[in-house]
Amino acid sequence: MRRRAARVVLLDPSDRILLLHGYEPDDPSVTWWFTPGGGVEEGESLDVAARRELAEETGITTALLGPVLWERSCAFDFDGRRWEQDEWYYLARTDDVRVHTGGLTELEQRSVDGLRWWTCEELLASHETVYPTRLAELLRRLLDEGPPLSPIHLGTERD
Repeated sequence: MRRRAARVVLLDPSDRILLLHGYEPDDPSVTWWFTPGGGVEEGESLDVAARRELAEETGITTALLGPVLWERSCAFDFDGRRWEQDEWYYLARTDDVRVHTGGLTELEQRSVDGLRWWTCEELLASHETVYPTRLAELLRRLLDEGPPLSPIHLGTERD
């Protein structure tokens, strides 16, 4: 099954990015960091899905949603099944850095154990797994050059 997903590159006034910390429910030692976002529901537009997912996963409802920065396709094993999805990454900005995870789905409750605001320098220095895999360098370019004129295609990532 292939799904469409809207993801959010959420930046605070200090240009820190908010990432969620996830893990494989069957093996909590397998961890990674990722941007807020998720599957687009039937009849939902990408931008509406991005706002909904951001609110559900972070409690932040006042973010200003900007353009699509990046697109990628990916395939990975998670929670006992194979996921294949096309993702669109929206830029968003917020002044509200307080997060609340009360809207997580049942699966997210079993696979997300926190959120963290990261500086670009912290991401560049980190050895932890982060998705998309080139997020640190993509964020550096975004902060240095601003949003691209049209979405950058990141290619396909497969686990």
